Amino acid sequence: MTKEEIIIANQEYLFPAVFHFYKEPLVIARAKGQYVWDADGSQYLDFLGGIVTVSVGHCNSQINAKVHQQLDTLQHVSTLFANEPQAALAKKIASLTPGGQLTKSFFTNSGTEANETAILTARCYTGSDQIVALRHSYHGRSAMAMTLTGQSTWRLGPSQAGVVHAHNAYCYRCPFGLTYPDCEVRCAQDCEELIRTTTGGQIAAFIAEPIQGVGGFVTPPKEYFQIVERIVRNHGGIFISDEVQTGWGRTGGKWFGIEQWGVIPDIITSAKGLGNGSPIGLTVARPEVAAGLGGVTLSTFGGNPVTATAAKAVIDFIEEQKLLDNCSDTGGYLRGSLEELKDKHELIGDVRGMGLMQAIELVEDRKTRAPAAAQTAQLLEATREHGLLVGKGGLYGNVVRVTPPMNIGRSDVDQFIRLLDESLTAVAAGASPTITGPLET
Repeated sequence: MTKEEIIIANQEYLFPAVFHFYKEPLVIARAKGQYVWDADGSQYLDFLGGIVTVSVGHCNSQINAKVHQQLDTLQHVSTLFANEPQAALAKKIASLTPGGQLTKSFFTNSGTEANETAILTARCYTGSDQIVALRHSYHGRSAMAMTLTGQSTWRLGPSQAGVVHAHNAYCYRCPFGLTYPDCEVRCAQDCEELIRTTTGGQIAAFIAEPIQGVGGFVTPPKEYFQIVERIVRNHGGIFISDEVQTGWGRTGGKWFGIEQWGVIPDIITSAKGLGNGSPIGLTVARPEVAAGLGGVTLSTFGGNPVTATAAKAVIDFIEEQKLLDNCSDTGGYLRGSLEELKDKHELIGDVRGMGLMQAIELVEDRKTRAPAAAQTAQLLEATREHGLLVGKGGLYGNVVRVTPPMNIGRSDVDQFIRLLDESLTAVAAGASPTITGPLET
């Protein structure tokens, strides 16, 4: 198919709710490492990473070699039959969880399914149906996952019962108009009143992303999750850490983002980067919590031998290449470079994130902090024109998300900063058109 035929086929045969980045859809034809090429042969530096999914580089030869071998050996059996790839992956994951305390895994195909499994497990384990989620959050595209999500853009159709939303720790736009640390983390303390006034007092679980992805990489202060955890446990709930975007070392130095805050959750969910492009969902829990999901269940494609092989290979690659350290080191270099761009471009109001999960929030004025949504849309068009792919997020559509493969180096960061700098300059000069469509997940 030609590029034009691909675009027309997408328009004619996919749900109209499926959107594409850019005024003219970008048709990706091939990829390798940190680069992708479009149907016209143009090259792009990919600092979006398939929306935090390409964790160890596009078409990673070491990963793919193991996948090819497994594909020719055993392709599919479902969870009704035991198989080595699934068992080996579950055993490996158990050895990496915080404190080694989460040792029971259930595999699915996406982060949405992983979160559905976590919520069901929490409700069965506690006997309560009340869930506390966070504002600005994103947890998937099923009816329950959309109900958990704290952004109207991503809540389609009727909501499910039993979910309330606490304040997130959005320090740059504090909902209480306070300043950290003098605020005494009021947003976390408010979770107590939320539970006492909007639930029956005994909850099933609290679910949160350690760093909110679609929310614009909102990164809480060090005390936030410890305070919330204490409140949640005092009201009978368990702690679910949604690591779909923060897992597998991306925040630097730790396998899971929640470890940066010194909290050991009861359930961790993950997906995206675990498969490096292969569809996988993970719900891993403490044994006693997992046992709360009584009866029997199955997953037709969960723990698929080919996908499980890919995931185990990804974890092994991250270990062998010491990518947790690279996320800290190269991520720190990236953060410093973004801070320098902030000094140069008034459009950048805030730089935040952790490891190789960084963001810049664009504002029309640094004093008023009015969101620069139009300029952010223009910036994405400009980055495309300069051969760079980045993401977009935030409740106001004014956050640029940066999540490259975790095996990039400083030279890649230098190239990224140069292209982003040129793109910001182009926007300031009014040289770029606007993007259409909502944000990506």
